[in-house]
This record gives sequence, structure tokens and C-alpha cells, in this order.
Amino acid sequence: MNRSFLLIMLGAALWGTIGWFVKNLYYYGFTPMEVVTLRVTFTSIIMITYLLFTSPKTLKLIRFIDVRYFIGTGILSIIFFNFCMFTTIELSTIPIATALLYTAPAFVSILSYFLFKESFTKIKVIALGGTLIGSCLVVGIIPLDLNNIPTVSIIFGLGSGLGYALYSIFSKYALRKYNSMSITAFTFIVATVTLLPFFPYSEKLSLLFNIEVLFYAVGLGLFPTAIAYIVYTYGLKHTEASKASILSTIEPVVATIIGIFVFHEAFTIIQMIGMALIISAVILMQYKKKESIPRKMAVND
Repeated sequence: MNRSFLLIMLGAALWGTIGWFVKNLYYYGFTPMEVVTLRVTFTSIIMITYLLFTSPKTLKLIRFIDVRYFIGTGILSIIFFNFCMFTTIELSTIPIATALLYTAPAFVSILSYFLFKESFTKIKVIALGGTLIGSCLVVGIIPLDLNNIPTVSIIFGLGSGLGYALYSIFSKYALRKYNSMSITAFTFIVATVTLLPFFPYSEKLSLLFNIEVLFYAVGLGLFPTAIAYIVYTYGLKHTEASKASILSTIEPVVATIIGIFVFHEAFTIIQMIGMALIISAVILMQYKKKESIPRKMAVND
């Protein structure tokens, strides 16, 4: 299998572990946006500490105007999609929010067509359809009575999908000048600077002195965030953004498996079909047509 594809799927699989960390932080009384703040802050601390010792030059902007890329990945993507996703959860349910979040591959494919001239191949369209239907089946949005879903929750849910998609788009631009380590670091530094002023220090700071809370906060910043975004962004460098977004839908499969084995959640035949569709779409993305021999070359031979 293509190494870049493996890295993208590894990053997505690590994103799939986020629920375990988040659920435990909710238990200690943190709100969704406070968890987002903890996530980006600890990711920034981890990235800055690591890079100061290993590659200080990585933390240097080539040009100050390049901060626009990281406003895109940090604010327009990370913060925006989390805000929209948590609002959707509040207005409807977690399955609906998750399913709408995974409209992201469709947004990436459309934006990449216009911005990067990536083609809409038959295989890509089939894989995209498979991941959209598969995600809906895995999280349980199908079968449901869609008439009972508030319109505003659908709008916020689609907003989360768009925000999620924008990470791949802005990263593609940033990768022309920066490596995956720099992009991940700057993304979360920008997000941290944006969110920290709104954190309720007087109420929640003392909780971080609890060793278990600190474990979950650091773990959230390290595994499903710092490492996940580094490997995903590195894989993205050698992969079309639209293909990467389709491959990343392996995340709900991992999240479902964790839910089954860690939280003892129910597992249905419909979810099994959904997982099979997603995995099939991922396998389909490996398919490459054999290039035909140019006519002139064939004559010369």
C-alpha cells in the first residue's frame, strides 16, 4: 500500500481515539469548548517543547504573511469545525453530528477541483459515495426520520464538515513552503492564542492539578492531535487532498471499534455494513489504472 495512504489512515485512526479522552474530561466537568482549548493548548506545548530541542528552525515563519495559512488551519478549520460540531451535538445528537461532519470529503473534492485542478474520476466518485453512506450507517443516522432533525442543526453540521475540510485545503497551500511538523505546530499555536483568553481559569485551572485530568489532557494533545495531525499532514504532501479526505473516513470505524470494546456500546449489522463500505472505499482508492503505452513509443519499439 502507498506509504502516504498509510500515514493518512494512521492519522485518521488516531483521531478515532479522541472519544476516550474527551469522555473522561467531560466526567470532570469540562465543557466541549473547554476541552477544545485543552486540546489545542497541550498540543502547542508538546510541539513547541519537542521542536525547540530537535529542530528550532521549524518554529520560524519564512514570511510573516504566511500566518494566513495557519489562521486557515487553526481558526477557520480546527476552532470553527469544533464549534459547529459541538453545536450540532447540542441541537440534535452525536450520530447526526458525526455523519454531517463526514460530508468533509465532498467539500474537499469540490474545493480541490477548483483550487488544485484535481479530477473527478469515476473511482473517486464511487469511493466518496461509499464513505458518505458508510459513515451514516456506522454512526446510526440511517435509518432515522430525517424530518425530525432541526434545520439549524443541519446547517451547523454542514458547517463542521466544511471546517473539517478546510484543514486539507489550507495545508496543501502551506506544504509548498513548510513541512508537516511546522504546519501542525503553527496551526495549534494560532488556535491556542485564539482560545486561551476565553478559558475560565478561576473555575477550572485547579482541576489540571489532578493527575488523572492532566493525563487525559496531555494524552488528548499528544495522540489524537499532535501525532495524528503530523502524520496526516505528511501523508497529504504526496496525496491529492480529495483522496486524503476519503481515506480519513477510517476514523469513525476506529471510533466505533473503541466504543464497542472500551465503552461496551451496541454493535449492529447496519454498522457492520457501514464499516465494510468505508473500508471498501479505502481499498478502492489504492486502485490505479495501468497507463497505456504512448502510440509513438510503441511504433519505435
